Amino acid sequence: MTIHLIRHGKAGARHESDPLDDRRHLSGSGRRQAGRIAEMLAGQPIVRILSSSADRCVETVTPLAETRGLAVEVHPHLFEGVDIDRTWALLESVIASLGDDDHAVLCSHGDIIPDLVRRAQGRGAEITGPSGWTKGSVWTLETFGPEVVRATHTAVPSD
Repeated sequence: MTIHLIRHGKAGARHESDPLDDRRHLSGSGRRQAGRIAEMLAGQPIVRILSSSADRCVETVTPLAETRGLAVEVHPHLFEGVDIDRTWALLESVIASLGDDDHAVLCSHGDIIPDLVRRAQGRGAEITGPSGWTKGSVWTLETFGPEVVRATHTAVPSD
């Protein structure tokens, strides 16, 4: 079982005072990242795609979902600012739902992805290669049973 944690692609400028920040869409660079992510994961046996409800997250995984004929499952525990215990519990439930050779994708934000990777590392997962949290990046979490045993970061260029 493998989980691909995706930080949403580049989006328009953030305005802290905007109450509708969750409606911010991907920029042209972000759309290109979304296409590259779909290409990068093309050969993987992905059976589920979950996303934050933020438009920029859903848009990041939509090209992948379309190529697979899968629906994007919007989940509140992937949204910005959610308690990491809730997001970790979601991750564990997704792992438990997968078959031995299945993969799943979770798309979230820059405050959630680092916390998940750090928690996996704190529980014994090996971090391989350089790490990062850039927009449009992918963390591949390899599991053994219910445990994350390895995490590998891949930066996805925007241009």
